[in-house]
This record gives sequence, C-alpha cells and structure tokens, in this order.
Amino acid sequence: MKSFLPILVVTFLVATIAIPVRHRAVSASPKATIETLKNLEAEFMRAAAEKGSPGYMSYYADDAVEIPNGAPLISGKIEIASGMGFLDDKNNSLTWTPMGGDISSSGDLGYTYGTYKFRSKDKQGKPHVEYGKYTSIWKLQKDGSWKVVLDMGNASPAPKS
Repeated sequence: MKSFLPILVVTFLVATIAIPVRHRAVSASPKATIETLKNLEAEFMRAAAEKGSPGYMSYYADDAVEIPNGAPLISGKIEIASGMGFLDDKNNSLTWTPMGGDISSSGDLGYTYGTYKFRSKDKQGKPHVEYGKYTSIWKLQKDGSWKVVLDMGNASPAPKS
C-alpha cells in the first residue's frame, strides 16, 4: 500500500493541472450599456437641480478628478466640492445633454460626452448664459454604483439657431 500512495498523489496532481476547471465568466456589469450612463446623466442633473452641490457631488467618486476650463486640475471629491457652491444659488442653473459615449468591453468603465448650458445672473441681475461641451468618465464602484472619476468641460460659443 505504501508504494501505491505516491502514484495516487502524482496522478491527482497531474489531473488537477491537466484538466481545466471551467469558471463562470464574471462581468462587472453585464447589463450596462450607454443607455445606462445616459440615464445616470439624467439622474445626476436632477440631483444637481433639486439638491444643489450635495446632489451634484453625490455622483462623484472620492478620488475623482475635475479638469476645469482654463484652470488647473482639481483632485479629490472634497476639493472639487469646495468649488461647486454656485450650484446652491437658485439663480443658477446647470443643464447638460449627453450626446454619446461608450462602455468598455469589461463593463466597468464608460464615458459620456455632450453639451451644457449654465444660466446665471450678473451683478446687475441680468440673465447670463454660458455654453460648453463636456466629457465624463464613469467607473463602476465596488458597491455596484457608477461614479464619475474624471470630468472635464470647455466653453463654446452659443449654438446657432
């Protein structure tokens, strides 16, 4: 029996190496599509309109990066939030429209791009409108939510009617 044990052990080891074990393919988000991100954009905009800067920032990851037009990078949700107080002013309105985007084949990273409009009032109370373009990169978080990890925008002239 002693001579049979080493042969059994070697046979077991060879079998575990030679016979592949099938693992179920795991996808971070098998149902995520560009429509998923466009719907998130709509929720994101509603949260900003209804709750101001806290609603807006609730869609950012803790380690997000903001690339503002004509200004240095801003790293981290806390730093980004410190510049978003203008969203709490009821005279201000930020709206945006996603035009397109895509999701990685792994299903855990995506982007959207589109146009935005920022309405405010100047010091004399006259309405002012700024237009621009944006790109947001979204990442699937460990808890299953999607958060913005990089956001950038730049100014554009008013669209032609």
